[in-house]
Amino acid sequence: MDYKFLKSGTDIRGYASDLGGRSVELTDCAVDDIISAFVVWYINRTGKNPEELKIAIGHDSRITADRICRAAIYALVNSGVTVFDCGLASTPAMFMTTVDLSADAAIEITASHHPFDRNGIKIFLPSGGLEGRDVSEILESASEGMRVTGVKKGATFTLHYMKDYAKRLRDLIVSGVGREEPLKGLKIVVDAGNGVGGFYANEVLEPLGADIAGSRYLEPDGMFPNHIPNPEDRTAMQSICEAVLQNNADLGIIFDTDVDRAGCVGPDGAEINRNRLIALAGYIAADGKKGQTIVTDSVTSDGLKEYIEKTLGGKHYRYRRGYKNVIDKAIELCKQGIDCPLAIETSGHAALRENYFLDDGAYLATKIVIEVAKGTDIGELLSTLKMPADEREFRINITESDFKTYGDNVIKELESFISNKQGYRIADDNREGLRVSSGDGWFLLRMSVHDPVMPLNFESDTLTGIDKMIADLVPFFAKFNGLSLPEGLK
Repeated sequence: MDYKFLKSGTDIRGYASDLGGRSVELTDCAVDDIISAFVVWYINRTGKNPEELKIAIGHDSRITADRICRAAIYALVNSGVTVFDCGLASTPAMFMTTVDLSADAAIEITASHHPFDRNGIKIFLPSGGLEGRDVSEILESASEGMRVTGVKKGATFTLHYMKDYAKRLRDLIVSGVGREEPLKGLKIVVDAGNGVGGFYANEVLEPLGADIAGSRYLEPDGMFPNHIPNPEDRTAMQSICEAVLQNNADLGIIFDTDVDRAGCVGPDGAEINRNRLIALAGYIAADGKKGQTIVTDSVTSDGLKEYIEKTLGGKHYRYRRGYKNVIDKAIELCKQGIDCPLAIETSGHAALRENYFLDDGAYLATKIVIEVAKGTDIGELLSTLKMPADEREFRINITESDFKTYGDNVIKELESFISNKQGYRIADDNREGLRVSSGDGWFLLRMSVHDPVMPLNFESDTLTGIDKMIADLVPFFAKFNGLSLPEGLK
């Protein structure tokens, strides 16, 4: 079986249930092959014997989580590994087992915000998540049937690590605020979207005195019956905004399925998401210091750059989409001696240097809760962040089989087209696709991280700016037969 098609960036993902009408790709056999190959890969990488290895495993709330987790444990035990079975757990918590439990590796069974019929495998080493090339090697070995043989079976231990992880976050709030009941008198609502994040309301906020009445969808339900657990989803954000207003809450928090991403809402019901969340996280990470560098993805606004550099006195390093890309870049800059405390993507993936550069939605939420408990007026804090008058995104499908080469050529030709177009210039910090500034805004054309799609983002400081940019670009896109253009770009 060729498993290379299951690679999704730095994760392994596929259809895991036929209830959505698709054939199952992550079968028990596939999981056994992949996890067995991972053990071989790890042994070859480290030189350790399988009997020495301790690997922790947990899962999100998906309907196929138990099945896949059992198949993975079966593969680990048959490879001679000692297994820490952590049950229902967040992705960041699983990484922390490599710190607190000295696990040699950690595995989370999750497909993040994807539909209920999908699932996946995310693997961490003590140094962080796997790179894309590591995943490719493991899947290639799995396709060849590589596995450990001739070893004594390993043992499995059931651990309730999420209790320890929740205590870590509680301790962080107590020390950050400076009193024993730091959240007494605060009303905070949480929307977990029936993913793993319900623990944050029940085991972190409430024990510290917060009133969590009005929180939504805290119970795990792998069918996600209420809305997609995704801070980028409009329905999900409407849900938490509504909960804040209905309950006169001081703060609203929303998580994705496996809690590596978060968004929040102020007491006025306004979203603190995307650029606003980055600005808030930047303020927290900077901690009053000047000159620090904050790494973001490529679609952040001009207003955010101005906020980071003028209001916070820092430096904005706009990089590429993909949470692992921004994290790796921040780590690289730190190694070069550049003071970089934060890597964050507009999707809500936020990784702070003080927290192992781990993208942890609960950790970011905890830092925000501390600010609210200390009396920080987040609305006032973000008042100088300039928001665009208009913003839009189009997704252009590529119909050619070699979509990457075709898309790269479109971008190359667009660069030539723009260089001869008055009123436009390539942005100074263009590091992905082509970011072009106009007199009152910008647009960015890039390749999707995984799919045969070219996202095209626009922002403008005026209500007519985007329409003008689109009018200038329509003739350019019309000449490419390999593009399926959405309405609005024809």
